[in-house]
Amino acid sequence: MASDPYLLERLRYLLQERHIIWTEKSMFGGDCFMVNDKMCFGTYQGGLMIRVDPAQVENYTRRPAISIMIHGGRPMHGFLMVRPEGYDRDEDLAYLVDQCLAYNPMAK
Repeated sequence: MASDPYLLERLRYLLQERHIIWTEKSMFGGDCFMVNDKMCFGTYQGGLMIRVDPAQVENYTRRPAISIMIHGGRPMHGFLMVRPEGYDRDEDLAYLVDQCLAYNPMAK
């Protein structure tokens, strides 16, 4: 499934607004935003993939639009899927991006 060009522009804008240096790579059939050479967030299967502190996954998955990312039939540790209703509002998308950026320095 192709990435939503509007979502990609929103993600780029948030990174530019925060003066973050990033690269984009095609991964998992979507677009991945790399910060400090690490996967930070991206698009995947028509939604948003986020990378967060694995110890906080349960807090995020309490939200109805967020679930654990499954890739190749296996759960991805610390990676979550967000359906569009979970990031339609600019405030929600900014919050999720900020959470990913906060975890990025600690990610391996």
